[in-house]
Amino acid sequence: MGNWPEGVARVVLDETDSTNEEARRRAPSTEAPTWIMARHQTAARGRQGRAWASPRGNLSATLVLPRAPEPQVAATLSFDASLAVADVIAAHAPRAQVLLKWPNDVLAEGRKIAGILLESLGQGRLAIGIGLNLAHHPPEAETRWPATSLRQLAGHAPAPEEALETLAAAFARWQGVRAAEGFGAIRAAWLARAAQRGGPIEVRLPAETLTGTFEDVDPTGRLVLTTPEGARSIAAGDVFFPAPGSATR
Repeated sequence: MGNWPEGVARVVLDETDSTNEEARRRAPSTEAPTWIMARHQTAARGRQGRAWASPRGNLSATLVLPRAPEPQVAATLSFDASLAVADVIAAHAPRAQVLLKWPNDVLAEGRKIAGILLESLGQGRLAIGIGLNLAHHPPEAETRWPATSLRQLAGHAPAPEEALETLAAAFARWQGVRAAEGFGAIRAAWLARAAQRGGPIEVRLPAETLTGTFEDVDPTGRLVLTTPEGARSIAAGDVFFPAPGSATR
C-alpha cells in the first residue's frame, strides 16, 4: 500500500471491544503514531459514552499519538480528523455534499456518516477515534441524527482497509498543513465546510440549552454563538439544527 504515510504504524484486528480501548491498552508500548483498526467492535462508543453501531464493513479506527501536543492544541485535532474524513468521502462519493458539524461529526447530504472521539490516554498520549459508515448505517429510529453510508451515497463501499489507507494519508496531509501554516489554515478549511454557519442552532450543555446563531469557531476551536444575551464561546456541547419550517430541534 504505497500511500501509507511514512513513520506511521498500523495494526489491523479482526475484533476488539473498542479501538479507543485497544489504544489505551497499547499506548504504553507504542512509540510511533499508530492506526489501530478493527473489522468489528463489540463495545463501540461515541461521545459521552453513547453506543456507536459498528458492524463489519464499516471503518472503526483509532490513531494513537504517543507524543501529543499540549491539551489545548490536542483538542483541536478533531478539525484535522474531520477534514481527513471528508477527503475519504470525496474520494468515493465526489458528488455528495459533505459538511462538518461542530464539534466532531461529519455529514453527507445532511445525514451523519462519521463521528470522531478524542480521548487522553495519559502521560502525553492521545487517541483519535473515528467511525465511518462505509457499508452500513443505523436506521433513523435508532439514532439521534439521521444517518447514511458511503454505499447509500455512491452505490458501493470500499473495504475498511482501503478506507483506512485513504484516511491515514489524508490525515497526514492535514497535519502537514498544520505544521506549515498553523491551526489557522485548518480552521479556515474547516469553516469553509461548516454546517449551518451563519444560521440558527441549539447547543445543549449539561446545565443549560442555548439557542442562537452559529457565527464562527475561534482560534482555540470553540464555537462562537450569538444569543439574545450576547456572544458565547462554547468548548463542548451537543449541537442541533432547526428542521425546515420548524423551531430548532
